[in-house]
Amino acid sequence: MQDKITDRSQEPPQDRISVIIAILKGLYPDARCTLDFRTCHQLMVAAILAAQCTDERVNKVTPGLFAKYPSVQSFADADYNELEEIVRPTGFFRNKTKAIIESARQLVLDYGGDVPDSIDELVKLSGVGRKTANLIVGVCFGHPAVIVDTHVTRVSRRLGLTENKDPKKIENDLRALLPESEMTNYNHIIVFHGREICKAPTPRCEICPLVPLCPCGQERMSQKTK
Repeated sequence: MQDKITDRSQEPPQDRISVIIAILKGLYPDARCTLDFRTCHQLMVAAILAAQCTDERVNKVTPGLFAKYPSVQSFADADYNELEEIVRPTGFFRNKTKAIIESARQLVLDYGGDVPDSIDELVKLSGVGRKTANLIVGVCFGHPAVIVDTHVTRVSRRLGLTENKDPKKIENDLRALLPESEMTNYNHIIVFHGREICKAPTPRCEICPLVPLCPCGQERMSQKTK
């Protein structure tokens, strides 16, 4: 069916982006942040734990973690060894434990225990990079945010929306391209698409509805027909 659809893959990104978003929103109407949380600080902790770990595994750890440490202050006062044992299944548990406790102490000392809603302030916190900062301001505070994770990097490059590999440069490219109202949700629909179809290392281009809009997909499908 796809070969009957006009190839638009070589059009400028700004001419394709609205169609790409519309298709993905139709494909994944329930796309959302897949980390479980109730507060902004819980999302921050979950995001720190999600580094080099699946959201699914993090979600198995956080119910017990948040029950034991229900507040920012309780994390700030946490015993390192006890916290390490709880987060151990997420990997890199020593670094993650240090980041969680130190960032909680920073929040208590510098922000009255509240999570700031500014990317510039968030990245001052231990263990919080731009990806996590954008996640928090976008998901918790509703500000336009471009969350660049491995899925967004891979799929956006395949779609020809950016040629960069550096996350900050990718973020800048996407901020210039995406409507503000779609910025945060772009991450969610791309993550779902990256998990379901545009997989690494082998995308399932033969079933992908974005192939007519995707330079990488067009190339892969043309090679299969040779």
